[in-house]
Amino acid sequence: MITSNQSFLGPELMDIVRLFDGAEALTLSHEQRYEDGGFCDRVLLNGQEQSFFRPARVEGELAYKSLSKRYAKLALYRTLSGYYGKQLPWGALTGIRPTRLAYAEEDAGRDFRLLFREMGVSEENIALTARTMEGQRGIYERREGNCDLYISLPFCPTRCVYCSFITAPIAKTRQYMPAYLSALEREIAAAVPLIGRLRSVYVGGGTPFALEPQELERVLAAAAPLAGGVEFTVEAGRPDVFTEEKLEICKRYGVTRICINAQSFSDRTLAAIGRKHTAEQVAQAFAMARPFGFTVNCDLIAGLTGESLEEFCMSVRRAIELGPENITVHTLCLKKGAELREETARLEDGALADMIAYSRTALTKAGYEPYYLYRQKYMAGAHENVGWTKPGYASVYNVDVMEESADNIAVGANAVSKRVLLHEGRIERVGSPKDIPTYLNKTERLIAERAALFAQS
Repeated sequence: MITSNQSFLGPELMDIVRLFDGAEALTLSHEQRYEDGGFCDRVLLNGQEQSFFRPARVEGELAYKSLSKRYAKLALYRTLSGYYGKQLPWGALTGIRPTRLAYAEEDAGRDFRLLFREMGVSEENIALTARTMEGQRGIYERREGNCDLYISLPFCPTRCVYCSFITAPIAKTRQYMPAYLSALEREIAAAVPLIGRLRSVYVGGGTPFALEPQELERVLAAAAPLAGGVEFTVEAGRPDVFTEEKLEICKRYGVTRICINAQSFSDRTLAAIGRKHTAEQVAQAFAMARPFGFTVNCDLIAGLTGESLEEFCMSVRRAIELGPENITVHTLCLKKGAELREETARLEDGALADMIAYSRTALTKAGYEPYYLYRQKYMAGAHENVGWTKPGYASVYNVDVMEESADNIAVGANAVSKRVLLHEGRIERVGSPKDIPTYLNKTERLIAERAALFAQS
């Protein structure tokens, strides 16, 4: 734990503490003063004091708090980095969206690289950020009225050990399916007047293909009238629930993109994480989907339980061989609620770093470019998730959501609608309950709350 004379800095400083194994057991205190035209930070670690001074011009309370957090975190990061003899790939940056900070610096007429270097970000990740921004060119747009629609289907065949989402095996939740589909239809219909300039529709999970064909058709039939002419994605999910009938339904209703969530091409790893399919079934799902002409995304996870560097590199190579237009490389995130968090504290940083480095090299060589990246708390090795794309296939929805550059109207359990007020520089949210029965009891109230949020001038 750490104490500070500035109470609002507590959560920010704890984000830094959690980056270092064992740091939560240290005796730490922090003090910050703004004096002599800059921020003076003092960190006391096991009785040893370190002082840092950063000159800064402050205009207004918001700017003060922003810079206060930045330099307090940097001071603590440098203290702990020196104590452990360890540099982290993103340095003292703890935010979820590095590119958003980079865009803000550019909008202010500054080179984001200077700030990133000051915060201890590696040169490799500075280059990754620049490449990602270039990959978003022609898609990234901050324009009032832009909007995406998200439809939540939180149902899965089984629960993976690393998963922290609300999903449960569909056998345990099927009793709610008729009422859930009716609630979704009402929510989608009520969302129509709220939609401004629609850029994409995304049906996510969970595993949407866990639904029976007629159930999936109800959802797509409700969404299709809105999705004409825009990117329309279904996160089909796990290959053990793929059928030609479900793919044909997607095609009939105008779906343009699907996601095949392989996670790994190692049968040993798939069994260890609770998947009930093989790597060969993943390949079969690709073969089944290809004749329908969808743009395909394939997900991989670096750092899955017990997976070796060689196994992960094999998975990257196999994904490339199958040729999806997008490949997303996630770093394992050990959130509260995931079974794997009970078994695994931290992964070996060196092996995980080698996994990430290999994926970047192999995907670049294969013609993929990064086009979105984001980070999460409790992410193994303090790394990141990166979406890679072949030229011309970047996902509008992923860019909009990761950069929070457009409104997001989200329906279903555990869905969070966001009103992005660009002119005010803030975001307002309306969240749905995670629990399906609670969501069903509050559907009408959620419809009213969402309408009120998007009716604001």
